[in-house]
Amino acid sequence: MSHDSIFKIQTLNNISDAGLSRLPKDNYVHGSDIVDPHAILVRSANLLELEPSKNLLAVGRAGAGTNNIDIARLAGLAVPVFNTPGANANAVKELVLSGLLLSSRNLVGAIDFVSNLKVDGELSKNVEAGKKKYAGRELPGRTLGIIGLGKIGSLVADVALRLGMRVVGYDPSITVDAAWGLPSGVVKAASIASLVRESDFISLHVPLNDGTKNLIDEDCLALMSPHTVVLNFSRGAVVDNVALVKALRANKIQQYICDFPNESLIGVDGVIALPHLGASTIEAEENCATMVVDQIQSYLEDGNVVNSVNFPNVFMTRESCYRIVVINENVPHMVSQISTVLGDAKLNINNMINKSLNEIAITLVDVDSPVGDDVLVTMRAVEGVKRVRYLNGA
Repeated sequence: MSHDSIFKIQTLNNISDAGLSRLPKDNYVHGSDIVDPHAILVRSANLLELEPSKNLLAVGRAGAGTNNIDIARLAGLAVPVFNTPGANANAVKELVLSGLLLSSRNLVGAIDFVSNLKVDGELSKNVEAGKKKYAGRELPGRTLGIIGLGKIGSLVADVALRLGMRVVGYDPSITVDAAWGLPSGVVKAASIASLVRESDFISLHVPLNDGTKNLIDEDCLALMSPHTVVLNFSRGAVVDNVALVKALRANKIQQYICDFPNESLIGVDGVIALPHLGASTIEAEENCATMVVDQIQSYLEDGNVVNSVNFPNVFMTRESCYRIVVINENVPHMVSQISTVLGDAKLNINNMINKSLNEIAITLVDVDSPVGDDVLVTMRAVEGVKRVRYLNGA
């Protein structure tokens, strides 16, 4: 698309103006009523049954989880899905800290107790008589086990260490960047089994996928002590709710604190369920919106991919007004075929980068002169090419 093209952005949830206001008004229109959009911005809306038009170029999720989006299908349609890892990390960290304090000091029960006291002249006496039922335990010296050591897990570990807790962590798929950001005081657990055996509190911070669904199951719960508190601020299905309720009712664990109310959890003693408040702060919503808008804009205008869950990350600084973006199947000889098409058209390549992830590859090419429609037609006809975009910034 040329520099004077208008990009249409459909917003399926309320996306903070802190992000949307960053889009240049001369080149973008956005709103919930946009038809046939070039990009969709979403928070919790269900896109699993989305039937995208051929003009859809990208989907942006203002948050970390993408379980409401069919990312594999969109990858096959040459549509990258972006998310915002870490943008709401502080908000979730603070909620985990709140959960630790709610649990350790029996605050929910204590608040309910006071709320139900009668104002009958015996208030002070009844307060003193009843408060001993809500005696708690202090956090310093207790062990917090953290499963999942990404940005949120790392922040939770840091605040727990500052509170004087011992922190044990487990994450077999930790990235190098996450490992660098991890506080040095975190003790590495050899397995989930060893972590849960020695933890007073267990905090879950993993994405939901086939490998983590029902991660905390009956066998895992059986390894915990009767005073263990499980905190789940990742995804509800990471915990087997049936096994969990059974363990609570048998006094095999002490408490479950989560951000995901479920029919099986309501009214169960030992459960504190919050109404999905993890990212519900003004700051987190602004951070997510700003991050996802910047990523979508960079992709639409320059073809750069940052924080995609179904495309390889690729970034190349513009060295020419004339950029071609090729999305293709990840098969041999694609780069050479792209180069051949450009060479046959007497187009000089100024710079080129190619990245791949699973079945998808993306190539950014900057050339020194304008690209004719015939060249783009020829390139689109190459077997394995899924999409070709011409970004003319002249």
